[in-house]
Amino acid sequence: MARIFVDLLSLTGKKGGMETYARELYTQLGRLAPEHEYIGYFSKEGWELDRSWFPGEGIASGISGENRFAWAWGELRCGRAAAAAGADLLHSPMTLGPAKTKMPAVISMHDMLYWSHPQYMSTPMYTLPVKVMERLAARNASRILTISEVSRQAIVRYLKVSADNIDLVPLAGTPLQGVDRTRASVDGPMILATGNRRPHKNWPSLIKSLPLIDPEVRPRVVVTGSHGDDPLLEVVAETGMQDWVELRSWVDTDEMRELYSTATALAMPSFADGFSLPALEAMMAGLPVMISDIPVYREVVGDVALFIDPNDLGSIAKAMTTAATDPERMLDLTRRGYERAELFSWEKTAKGTLESFERALRDGNG
Repeated sequence: MARIFVDLLSLTGKKGGMETYARELYTQLGRLAPEHEYIGYFSKEGWELDRSWFPGEGIASGISGENRFAWAWGELRCGRAAAAAGADLLHSPMTLGPAKTKMPAVISMHDMLYWSHPQYMSTPMYTLPVKVMERLAARNASRILTISEVSRQAIVRYLKVSADNIDLVPLAGTPLQGVDRTRASVDGPMILATGNRRPHKNWPSLIKSLPLIDPEVRPRVVVTGSHGDDPLLEVVAETGMQDWVELRSWVDTDEMRELYSTATALAMPSFADGFSLPALEAMMAGLPVMISDIPVYREVVGDVALFIDPNDLGSIAKAMTTAATDPERMLDLTRRGYERAELFSWEKTAKGTLESFERALRDGNG
């Protein structure tokens, strides 16, 4: 049995896929390895959220995960908090972790976008501090977990970590219950896009490609996930696509279920990524995927998608036209998407993570 201290200072309810990973992973770890003792070190915001998924005791750090300076200071103290709790192992599941610990540490690094694609980071002033924190956390870690071969190679390249110290453990999808795909395109073809407005997501290109499509077959586009003033409003106005594009903020489960039921396809035109939970979860629900033809997405979806060149508006327009006019192709992608999604499970993710923990405990502080 080991006391595992879990760094959840980044948990705020607004971090998307990384938070899904933390919740699903520890739900499974509590079931698969109940002999371990889990101690969650929660941010101020995370402490106020539902914590029933966490399989052990929680500590309220009082540190804001939304305030970047307070959070960075908290990461510096995280190792001390783990030592005070008598931890045998520290796990940081959300990319960044402490620079120094007395016990073995495992860090889950989801991507290296600040290194590989800094031009797409929405807050350039944070690029250097994030890179410094990633380098220090990786140097301290006994082992690094990552979620794709693309990310593994990037960690080796940019952080100079030996490949032998990196464990590749892919993510899985969380099925959205109650989706009724018999209602697909019930109000005409509709392309769904979900996610934040960070530049690497490339949502403007999705909107800019719409005028290239014949209005007779042009699909509607619904983009969810904005906070506050949506920067895509300007793009919609510039293209004159107000009648074809609907911009929504974060949607609840019932709204997402409705969108998954009625959409024709999910669009992922990103320039770069560390994985793609949205694509995997769409396939689990029977929703075909229209996605950038980049290596990391090929790892997730295989050949089960409409592939696009994210730098080519014509390519995006062509894929949307296919989605809107070729129902047989979309039904085939639905069928094959179910099969592809079955290759991934959170149980597999948890088992791979436990193996990494065991290696770290065996080998000691790296």
